[in-house]
Amino acid sequence: MSDEATVRGEVRAKTLEPSDAPRAKAEPSDVAPRVGAEAYVASLEPADPADDASSAPQPLTSRLPGFYAEPVATRLRRLVAFGVLSEDAARQLERGGLSLEVADAMSENVVSVHALPLGVGLNFRVNERDVIVPMAVEEPSVIAAASNAARMVRLSGGFFGEATEAVMTAQVQLDDVPDAAEAPARVESHRATLLAAADAAAPSMVRRGGGARDLEVRVIDADEGLVVVHFHVAVGDAMGANVVDAIAEAVAPQVAAILGGRARLRILTNLPLRRMVKVRCKVGAGAVGGAEVADGIARASRFAEKDPFRAVTHNKGIMNGLDAAALALGQDWRAIEAGAHAFAALSGHYGPLAVWRRTESGLAGELEMPLAVATVGGATGVHPGVRAGLELLGHPDARELAVILGAVGLASNLAALRALAGEGIQRGHMRLHARKRGLDGGGR
Repeated sequence: MSDEATVRGEVRAKTLEPSDAPRAKAEPSDVAPRVGAEAYVASLEPADPADDASSAPQPLTSRLPGFYAEPVATRLRRLVAFGVLSEDAARQLERGGLSLEVADAMSENVVSVHALPLGVGLNFRVNERDVIVPMAVEEPSVIAAASNAARMVRLSGGFFGEATEAVMTAQVQLDDVPDAAEAPARVESHRATLLAAADAAAPSMVRRGGGARDLEVRVIDADEGLVVVHFHVAVGDAMGANVVDAIAEAVAPQVAAILGGRARLRILTNLPLRRMVKVRCKVGAGAVGGAEVADGIARASRFAEKDPFRAVTHNKGIMNGLDAAALALGQDWRAIEAGAHAFAALSGHYGPLAVWRRTESGLAGELEMPLAVATVGGATGVHPGVRAGLELLGHPDARELAVILGAVGLASNLAALRALAGEGIQRGHMRLHARKRGLDGGGR
């Protein structure tokens, strides 16, 4: 069984039913949602038959009642009608987003294209802008749960956040450095020269406004002469791995000449502490199902702060939604995961990436984590489906994209904690499992 923040029971009725299957009467959007397996379905109004993708462009809203009940082709046409998806992008998605020819150029020993369902997270309002978030994931409740939680948060104004400048860190590691304890002072006297050498290794990045911003020296083990020099490099809208690695390799001989010893590893770290995102939101007690549920969410968050066994599952719930969006948008989700969990353990005690506190009116949530994402380079330039996803989001820059992904993670966390504070995860999961039996031959 997969865990957390998929909120097993909060799945849309569309999962394995024909598009014209009868639907239960939905509740108005301002009614407090029920806690339990049918919460998400009950929160959606029927599709408006007056909606017509052939009409004039509609004002963008991520609040799309009844979207789950429409045929796939109609959903895609609605996105085109909003003007957030071009006809060309829609055609690419209709064809699966990635041809075998492009796949063969992207990877090695390619024999096929392995597809995942691509859905959209709805109801998100981030920094006062509605966004429809592409999410690639095999489990429908990940998207349903994030969308449902975003609807609750929307009633209190949505998500707000900021990301720091996109600064990645290169490590130059040295062994056998003599008088290692004095290494920081020796490097400091050559600071300007070393930063200039770093910039010289990445002239195109410097021309775009990036380049070396700072450096620092860490003495890992003075007795062994183990020293590492960090070069902090602004990489703009790129993920930055290639440019940072190139800088590390270029400056290593000069660092070794200054410190003595032997240069060893020269590579980025996937714990980019100068590339952080913070996202926060408020949600009313009535929106999550009442004061008792709000109390339960706050208690569950506190449990994660005190117990690493709970914290890792709490964080997995965040990453359920964040990873799904990152995958749909061509991001290095493996690096994102590595950095997230390293940050969670940075204090020496593994803890939660997001916390929830009880307020007079409901709950306040905040997520903080390192998050290196890109809107240029890598898959963003060659994968048609990824380009369509960025188009759907309105072509954000890397910092805005980090905030959006952080909002998806925080929404997923809220959804999971709300389910746990109510009927629990397992009951809904078994209903979802039963829906899938028609496809997997009767269960495992």
